[in-house]
Amino acid sequence: MCDAMQTDNDVPDWEGRWRDVYTYLERSGPFAIDGFEPGDEVKEVLHTSKILVIGAGGLGCELLKDLALVGFRDIHVIDMDTIDISNLNRQFLFRSSDVGRPKAEVAAEFIMKRVPGVTVTPYYGKIQDKDDDYYSQFALIICGLDSVEARRWINATILRMCEENEEIKPIIDGGTEGFKGQSRVILPTHTACYECSLDMQTKPTTFPICTIANTPRLPEHCIEWASVIQWPKIFPGKKLDGDDPEHIKWLLDTALGRANQFNISGVTYTLTQGVVKNIIPAIASTNAIIAAACANEAFKIVTSCAGYLQNYMMYVGDQGVYTYTFSLEKKEECPVCGSTALKLEVNPEAKLQELIDILLDRREIQLKRPSLRTSSTSLYMQAPKMLEEQTRPNLEKKIGDLISDGEMITVTDVALPINMRLTVTFAK
Repeated sequence: MCDAMQTDNDVPDWEGRWRDVYTYLERSGPFAIDGFEPGDEVKEVLHTSKILVIGAGGLGCELLKDLALVGFRDIHVIDMDTIDISNLNRQFLFRSSDVGRPKAEVAAEFIMKRVPGVTVTPYYGKIQDKDDDYYSQFALIICGLDSVEARRWINATILRMCEENEEIKPIIDGGTEGFKGQSRVILPTHTACYECSLDMQTKPTTFPICTIANTPRLPEHCIEWASVIQWPKIFPGKKLDGDDPEHIKWLLDTALGRANQFNISGVTYTLTQGVVKNIIPAIASTNAIIAAACANEAFKIVTSCAGYLQNYMMYVGDQGVYTYTFSLEKKEECPVCGSTALKLEVNPEAKLQELIDILLDRREIQLKRPSLRTSSTSLYMQAPKMLEEQTRPNLEKKIGDLISDGEMITVTDVALPINMRLTVTFAK
């Protein structure tokens, strides 16, 4: 579902419209990149460069506004979500009358209505729907995503394209989490990619099961008790749906009973839903700051009027305003941009299931349902069902009986956008 929304792209610029922006494009300066030539040509580059924004949520709304106001006139946006009433407190391009409509389409309409001369082309759907030809048309890609899986996919896709075509297509990635956020510049094949930083992801909050079951001290403990212990007991085989009001209401009532028993206050409907869905409150000001940083990098990269970020900026705003910039290093063993296979030393007497458990615990690769095979045989395959049943007995076999010392294993997983190479050596 994609159609370029029409706008009068020939609206004449009124006097002084780009005065502040052109300040950086009409003269050189000490921060300009070598080769930068001020003048009309670089202004034309700014206004004609085609930019892709992935995500039209809290960060995406800010990004679209910033990019349009800084002079980008050919913007595309992808988002697979529709507008919910809970979005309206921070996603300012939407109104109550827009609830239920695709975010990408409404955001495009709003930007073109408010910023004359800008064309925003929306696509309501998944990023995986588009092919290489689609992504190759853009000067750069800006990600305002809230999904690790989507970030991993676009990172691997663009990096593969750049390797095949021997080109560089910059990716600017922004992310927020409450009062914290980051922006980064990824130059495929040259700088650390998104996969290189997976171990920096915030680990989801978990609570010890013994505390939940025996000595709850926090309202979150009571909610976890209701969802993890009581729900499976009362509704065996029934999946808990964090978006179902009846399910959340049952959890709330159950958690309140538990809280009253231990004199704990603070159990609310909002907190219950937040704990079940691992929701981190979205802060509008954090979105604004990170979006501005990403748009600033896009402006610098396209115009070369100043050096771009090298290459990671962190922002913390819960106890003041703090930023820290550093250069994230490429990982040689990165499955996407690295040049060597991941190395793992194991006990040859250990079972194959233990090897899989080790891989599942590695935060830097974040696997979910890994399948393993060598160049000659399938060790364990998650799908299809027939192959899973055939390879399941291998899980209880010793690793030393299945592979040789130093042999390379190929790992595939629903969370991996590419195949991962793993070299297994035996502990002496």
